[in-house]
Amino acid sequence: MALIPSRSIQRRFARRQLQRMLVGAAVIALLAGCGSIGTRTRFADQLDEDTVAWQEIAVQLPPAPLAANLLPIDVNVTATQRFAVDQAALKLGDDGVVRYTMVAISQQGARNVSYEGIRCASRERKLYAIGHPDGKWSQARNSEWLPIVNDAANRQQAALANDFLCVGSAVAGNADDMLRRIRRHEPLNQEQMR
Repeated sequence: MALIPSRSIQRRFARRQLQRMLVGAAVIALLAGCGSIGTRTRFADQLDEDTVAWQEIAVQLPPAPLAANLLPIDVNVTATQRFAVDQAALKLGDDGVVRYTMVAISQQGARNVSYEGIRCASRERKLYAIGHPDGKWSQARNSEWLPIVNDAANRQQAALANDFLCVGSAVAGNADDMLRRIRRHEPLNQEQMR
């Protein structure tokens, strides 16, 4: 014959079991909460870093380009204009934008000077200012970030970005690296084949 514990013993036993289960659940919740708080914080930090709005730095216009500082860039064999970058003006900003002065020379010898920027991270370009023959600048009417498109009208920005400034969505080195590639006519794709 089995002994059946009294109801009061059963209740005490049930209470102790319930207390142990609650303490165990609290410990598990506490440990899980500590781990997830740390995880959430790290995740939130990463999310904040990734989603922080990009901020463009204030732009300082460079002096007018000198002919001695112009480095030609190859656009393509069918281009009707020649293009060059002023080596004295090419700079990599703290905001990740490569800014430069571009000189376009027509077949008749007419020169168009512009101060521009390329943002490798978003594959965009921006026109800041137009240069005048007297060396002064006029702010561009349309100074918005636009996608870099590899078409006939904008081939110079695409060639500059793809061949000398950007690797994917990253800046390809510092300004000296970029200028060396332009000066030596060594596009990134050739450099990577070595």
